[in-house]
Amino acid sequence: MIAKLDNANEAVAKQIYTTFQRSYKIEAELIGTQNFPPLSRTVNDIHNSQTLFYGFYDDTQLAGVIELAIINERLEINSLTVGPEHFRKGIADKLIRYALINFIETASTAIVETAVVNEPAIKLYKKHDFVEFKRWTPDHGIEKLAMIRTGMV
Repeated sequence: MIAKLDNANEAVAKQIYTTFQRSYKIEAELIGTQNFPPLSRTVNDIHNSQTLFYGFYDDTQLAGVIELAIINERLEINSLTVGPEHFRKGIADKLIRYALINFIETASTAIVETAVVNEPAIKLYKKHDFVEFKRWTPDHGIEKLAMIRTGMV
């Protein structure tokens, strides 16, 4: 089941934070870095965020989280994480599909960023018709790429 998460609720913000931390630690290992910016995000950062959070629940456990923003008719996928014990169950796929279907009327494009070496994420986004449009290396040194999906409406 997918539900909107009330990140302004401290208990919910802590659940989101825990899911992020567990998933991002594995992503940092995959990327081969110890300085992974998403890991420095705090419960307070999540609690105070103006973005939208949706969670996938496996029974009562928060198994995955997608974080979204809508800016100028563009859907931005800011985060997509799945708890390690829920990897390879199609949860990330379901969260992306949910976002694309539910925001089709408000967004004409969707964008996402990931590390160039994060092949599982790139493969997943390509499955949903995202294509690469930009590569760069930010100050933290992890080469990134941006992907876009157009023609949502």
